[in-house]
Amino acid sequence: MAGQATRTPGRRRTIILAVCCCAVMVILAIAIPLAVVSAGHAGSLKTTVINRCQTFLKTHSTVSSDIKCDDIWDAFQNAFVGKDQCNVPVEAYDDLVNMVKQKSSCNNMLFWSKTKDIVHELTHATKCFITLEDTFLGFLMDNLTWCSKKDSTKIFDTYKDCPQSCRPNAVSAFWIRASANFAQSSCGNVTAMLNGSLPTPFSNSSIFGSVEVQNLNPLKVGTVNVVLIVQENDRTTCQNDSLQDLKKILVPGLRYSCKEVPISKIHQCIQAPTITCGKCWE
Repeated sequence: MAGQATRTPGRRRTIILAVCCCAVMVILAIAIPLAVVSAGHAGSLKTTVINRCQTFLKTHSTVSSDIKCDDIWDAFQNAFVGKDQCNVPVEAYDDLVNMVKQKSSCNNMLFWSKTKDIVHELTHATKCFITLEDTFLGFLMDNLTWCSKKDSTKIFDTYKDCPQSCRPNAVSAFWIRASANFAQSSCGNVTAMLNGSLPTPFSNSSIFGSVEVQNLNPLKVGTVNVVLIVQENDRTTCQNDSLQDLKKILVPGLRYSCKEVPISKIHQCIQAPTITCGKCWE
């Protein structure tokens, strides 16, 4: 009995140590993945942006060959990291935009409003037109979300963490700046695809109406050709009041045209990409 009594404290210490070790292992098992997830937001966004940058540079010759993807990332994150997620100035992206020198595709620049899906189906199938999302900067950031917080070094990349309802947020500021640059670089005749299923296909408050239209240069651009995409039973026409408003706010010197095109016709062009681009809606 005496021998057993002398061994009891040692056994207790062993059990306590084992329990403590297990507890530490459990805590680490939980904490390490959480740490990886917390740090993973910035890492995954950076990886996506740099991978897209490298892909675009390999497949396009329209962008200056001296662009370094790490430099692009640095300029991008410097625009919004540490800033209030609901107060990122548009000019914060000036350095990023000014780093990129891309040749314009005269007569092939395509703007859109409320028609993103069908427009990109068309551009990807035919390669006839260039939208902002087909340019270097647009390709990099399309469908991504990002933000930071005031005086923070962290980057977030989810809708939950980055509210889109406040303006100007990190994402909206980028697209406003990139859209202005895209419009300023336009040349020749440009096309705008608008949604004829809406009662007001043109809105002054859209990026197309408030930014892109305002930045078209009449010394470089001739005509703004509106393609109004309509469904079979749509009543909206080129005589719509909102389109007359568009015509009125164009910078003096720009010409205007409008054509109603059935969406079925656009689908035909998508399915038969050999159709000459200009004949798609002629």
